[in-house]
Amino acid sequence: MKNKILLFGLLLIAFGCNKTEDVPDPIVPVELEISNEVAQKWGKMTMEYLFVQPLKSPTYVSRSLGYIGLTMYETAVNGSIIYKSIASQLNGLGELPKPETGLKYDWETALNSGQSLILRRMYQHAMADDNARLDSLELAILSERKVAVNDTAVISRSIQYGRAIAENIYEWSKTDGGHLAYLKTYDPSYVFPRDPTHWSPPLNGQSSILMPMHPRWGENRTFIPANSQLPVPQILEYSTDKNSAFYKDFEELYNIQKALTQEQKEIANWWGDDPATTNAPPGHSYNLAYQILKIKEQNLFVTSMTYARVGMATADAFINCWKCKFTYHSIRPTPYIRININGAFSQYWPEPPFPAFASGHSTQASAAAEALISIFGDEVAFDDETHVGKPKDQFRNVEYKKRSFTKISDTAIECGISRLYGGIHTAQDNIVGLAEGKKIGGNVNGISWKY
Repeated sequence: MKNKILLFGLLLIAFGCNKTEDVPDPIVPVELEISNEVAQKWGKMTMEYLFVQPLKSPTYVSRSLGYIGLTMYETAVNGSIIYKSIASQLNGLGELPKPETGLKYDWETALNSGQSLILRRMYQHAMADDNARLDSLELAILSERKVAVNDTAVISRSIQYGRAIAENIYEWSKTDGGHLAYLKTYDPSYVFPRDPTHWSPPLNGQSSILMPMHPRWGENRTFIPANSQLPVPQILEYSTDKNSAFYKDFEELYNIQKALTQEQKEIANWWGDDPATTNAPPGHSYNLAYQILKIKEQNLFVTSMTYARVGMATADAFINCWKCKFTYHSIRPTPYIRININGAFSQYWPEPPFPAFASGHSTQASAAAEALISIFGDEVAFDDETHVGKPKDQFRNVEYKKRSFTKISDTAIECGISRLYGGIHTAQDNIVGLAEGKKIGGNVNGISWKY
């Protein structure tokens, strides 16, 4: 146990030493005059819109946020003299439409129309009432922009530009391997190892469907080319030897589960992010960006870049993590512990419908944290209110109270260890997930965002 805690401490130190790589340039009056209010309204609307959608697996939500965040950035970025389009650096996107030389555009209007369209395209199964909420926000912002700009030609041109960017990005999204994937969340044709040493669908898990969730997701195209080149990390060799590292990993989790504190239960619940009742783990990360941007007021371009980085980081994290999961088909704690340690064991949190190693929560949370740290630095004090207002978990006697952080990296660390408290991941799953997520987020940050 002490060794595992030490490893988490080393990861925390590693995050803490991460310097800001891409802080905004010194004051540029023209850019700072453009408020982030429109971008923030759409960040908030994205969370509200996703919340009511059916069929929102964590894999599909991560993918959609990648395209939604990228669209936000690309509809606005040509108004910046610091930041530039990243389209040509992404996996097969190529050049996007350019604004006409010498003509004026209103970038808030372009972003407004682009966000409304890409949300509809990503969630074509949305109900009419949900899309009416998009209409309402789009029209309200448009009315404000018409008054502010007072030029019908500029407004019309900007609307068309935003829609053109969104349509181009959507057409590109169709070729990534995840198009309309909500129609086939579970795959009965996938053949996985059927023996006691590997994962099998849990009988009493989060899903009643005894099939793997998106087992081929790891074959999807990443946003960042470098992320598709990352090797699958190594896993500990399966063993029932009580002296082996593998056995000790599960024994540690078993001991943690026997003595869960109230705070540990609260942490497990807070980061559970069951897609049936929340926006799934990538939605939680996207909402962290929204909350940090509320206290770190930025202009339109830095704000849209933040959503793009976090969205693409979580999307690529799920692709790489799923590649790992369905390479090893690694066993979850409960079946291993019941066979080798205690036949009466029961984990705190219900098991999800996919293999254990590596942890999806840890991978995506680490990737998102890396993206946020590159913009704001790590030393950011903020409250995470993502689940405030959620009804009390009566069965587990847990209320959803805001969690306060002084470092962005602490969110990834806590998200990772919450899976041990939940009893559904060992320390290995989370330590490797945090390390891989850091690489993935680093590759998102590593492309050229500035002129």
